[in-house]
Amino acid sequence: MLAVNLGTRGVAEALDLLEYTNIAGGTTTSELRRANGRSEPFDVRMWCLGNEMDGPWQLGHRSAEDYGKIASQTAKAMRQLDPELQLVVCGSSGASMPTFGEWERVVLSHTYDDVDFISCHAYYECKDGDLASFLASAVDMDGFIESVVATADHVKAVRGSEKTIDISFDEWNVWYIERYEAEDRITDLASWPVAPRLLEDVYSVVDAVVFGGLLISLLKHADRVRSASLAQLVNVIAPIMTEPGGPAWRQTTFFPFATTSRLARGVALDVHVDAPCYETPRYGSVPLVDAVATYDAESGAAAVFAVNRSLSEEVTVEIDVAALGGLGVRSAVTLADADLEAANTLAEPERVGLHENATAERVGDVIRVVLPPLSWTAVELG
Repeated sequence: MLAVNLGTRGVAEALDLLEYTNIAGGTTTSELRRANGRSEPFDVRMWCLGNEMDGPWQLGHRSAEDYGKIASQTAKAMRQLDPELQLVVCGSSGASMPTFGEWERVVLSHTYDDVDFISCHAYYECKDGDLASFLASAVDMDGFIESVVATADHVKAVRGSEKTIDISFDEWNVWYIERYEAEDRITDLASWPVAPRLLEDVYSVVDAVVFGGLLISLLKHADRVRSASLAQLVNVIAPIMTEPGGPAWRQTTFFPFATTSRLARGVALDVHVDAPCYETPRYGSVPLVDAVATYDAESGAAAVFAVNRSLSEEVTVEIDVAALGGLGVRSAVTLADADLEAANTLAEPERVGLHENATAERVGDVIRVVLPPLSWTAVELG
């Protein structure tokens, strides 16, 4: 995935980048790529038409009308060069943006026939000590996705189109933005720093459980969320941390990300969760347990991912697997810790990790597993 610049640049520059990236040779910019040491095209198939163009913080910020027009022009031009590209038009930078909803409607009214995806971005943090709402962040993500789907389908109906626009959730993570806003900013061009430490959040057990819940939300909506990109991967709000010339280690969020990436194969199943609820200041009544399951017909394997949002009570979950035949528990792992703020650091790189959950077992057509308080669990079936 690459993004073209539709803020301070435009259609011609987007074509230059596409030509440099994907054309084999014989043109000015493709020959420049070859001169730079890359003889074969990069063949990038997915392109974003700008990034967060609804954000007033962006250089080249545009209104929905103006952005929709240039995005449509750029998409048409790029498809003339390569008709098989997958194109992503900018949705809102977050569900809290004042233009959310109307931005999607206006932009898609200009670009519906030209693009394949509309983007979503979302970051979550614990604000004002409201842990209950933070643990329910996936509820906000659920609503965000469903609202964008509804808006896209509204434009589809108005246009009488047979085409369906899907979602590229191309930025998501736990990010303590309030900490970032307190960081020193670059103000002196004469002392431009090299690789400054910026946005190096240290993630706790709580953060990892919320993160696992966001993964569950994305999988639950896999019928329309066809692409999702964790932002970022190393050091900057990342599951992997490094030291210059030194070691690398896994943050707490690494474990649900890596395990879900490994086990979630095939299709996401339509799982119905029946669980007690708790009250949150931001989202009202929220289920204590959220879960999703995947099934891979080719291998016959399945997986269940679940979070327990209770701060004090374990929960016994019963999973009806009658429709999956004779699958049994192949493995079960849980991320939990008595110290909710425990984290992996340079000094203690393995303080937090996954532990075998020995409670998982199949009895008849039901798999039972005990979820510890404030935990994320993955059960592999085979």
